[in-house]
Amino acid sequence: MSHVPQIKVPATYIRGGTSKGVFFRLQDLPVSAQVPGAARDALLMRVIGSPDPYGKQIDGMGGATSSTSKTVILAKSSKPDHDVDYLFGQVSIDKAFVDWSGNCGNLSAAVGSFAISSGLVAVSSLLGEGVQNGVATVRIWQANIAKTIIAHVPVTNGEVQETGDFELDGVTFPAAEVQLEFMNPAAEEEGGGGAMFPTGNLVDDLEVPGVGTLKATMINAGIPTIFVNAEDIGYTGAELQDVINGDAAALARFETIRAYGAVRMGLIKHIDEAASRQHTPKVAFVAKPADYVSSSGKEVSAADIDLLVRALSMGKLHHAMMGTAAVAIGTAAAIPGTLVNLAAGGGVRTAVRFGHPSGTLRVGAEASQDADSGAWGVTKAIMSRSARVLMEGWVRVPGDSF
Repeated sequence: MSHVPQIKVPATYIRGGTSKGVFFRLQDLPVSAQVPGAARDALLMRVIGSPDPYGKQIDGMGGATSSTSKTVILAKSSKPDHDVDYLFGQVSIDKAFVDWSGNCGNLSAAVGSFAISSGLVAVSSLLGEGVQNGVATVRIWQANIAKTIIAHVPVTNGEVQETGDFELDGVTFPAAEVQLEFMNPAAEEEGGGGAMFPTGNLVDDLEVPGVGTLKATMINAGIPTIFVNAEDIGYTGAELQDVINGDAAALARFETIRAYGAVRMGLIKHIDEAASRQHTPKVAFVAKPADYVSSSGKEVSAADIDLLVRALSMGKLHHAMMGTAAVAIGTAAAIPGTLVNLAAGGGVRTAVRFGHPSGTLRVGAEASQDADSGAWGVTKAIMSRSARVLMEGWVRVPGDSF
């Protein structure tokens, strides 16, 4: 019986923030996958192990969660004043598609490190000739959303420093801190009107058939996100994954909210299109601070946080918080009158610490309002993450899989 041999593709498996994914240099991909299209999508799905009707991704590198079904392609930047171009692909677990509609804020923490360690950017060009120690500033062009991210990567003895004592809730072991700046994060999504608040309002009445009319803050910042009040949908904001993910009816309600919110935001024209656009927008619910016990058993005190936030990604409650959603949280919190800002106590603020299922996270944002138009803008959002290479070498896929 004839068979097609496997091929080897250079790849690196990296944890970035509370996610992990398979990283590629564009130049290392098979020629047919070096350009957007069916071949690239097929290759990445086969690498990750999708589509998998069992939902386990056993025959691939994916971990059967939205946080671990991810791919990244990097290339030397074609943009002025940038070091590397970063393209993110969210691979569906059980369906045959790759969603290119948004960024992954968590994996953004690993982009600068990989750019250096893979030779796409030289340390000497970042720190200066002969300088072996310091913090390298890597300017990243996020190609999915056409935005700039600045990563501050620690370098020791001329190499990326990955180990350290920075702790990130949702990640078991400490590592080196990587500070990220998301520049002008209000996303100009296609069809989204190019505005931070695509409806023109800080809070809308969102009519969701079968659910009701909900107060909602719909924002394009970091990633398009729909925020609703936890109490309006029967929750406290302190829920952990099992409460939501084990409830099929609840997941269906959230998906309905997401679909109708996407239409109101101008991201899709009809709710049926939401099924093929799972990565964006996100849907999240917020509440005032309260004591709770995180998924690791750690006690989180209401006195130590500004608000509670829970967010869904790819149809399931996230185990911590998506980095891009954290940008949306920080941005919305900085603008008086949004649901996020009100849950945090209202008023002007430049940073918040919010509680998520795995613990807490601090994110800051610099917001300002135009004196003439009244429109809000955000210069940048800032947060810290960490990243670590887990494995490097080659990933193998059957030669006829793309």
